[in-house]
Amino acid sequence: MFNHDPIPRPSGPPASSTPMRDYSVSGAPGVSSDYVVIPRALAEMMPLPWQQHMVHLLAEFHRTYGHLKWPIYRVVPSRYEKLADLDEEQLAEVGAIMEIDSDGSLVYRDRSGRKIENAEDRTVLVSCLDPIPSEYANANQSTPPRGFPAPLGGGRA
Repeated sequence: MFNHDPIPRPSGPPASSTPMRDYSVSGAPGVSSDYVVIPRALAEMMPLPWQQHMVHLLAEFHRTYGHLKWPIYRVVPSRYEKLADLDEEQLAEVGAIMEIDSDGSLVYRDRSGRKIENAEDRTVLVSCLDPIPSEYANANQSTPPRGFPAPLGGGRA
């Protein structure tokens, strides 16, 4: 029997033709305008079906682009900080120095010696300790177990 009713259309916007580009501008953790970084420790702790799917996608990706000359990537955990809040080591990392001017005020300069205007408002990217658990830590150890919450006091009611 033939149904004469029109096929229902999905509601909402049409599917994107550039989903990776769209996702890269979403501001998700580990995603920047140039790279998508997946911490290995977390990837190895994903449920087995996720890992199997990811391995399949990565293998397909490397089969497609393996012929390119790949550099070695160095990934450094980093965070944004105000330039005026950095210590000497962090200032050196971003290529800046702090001096006391002849009138006693703090002055920030870049590598070429040029004064950095509005240093209190300038945000820079500096390295930090990696907050993602290492391969020996359990990512779920600080989260409550799944299921029903344990009774308060740890005893039986």
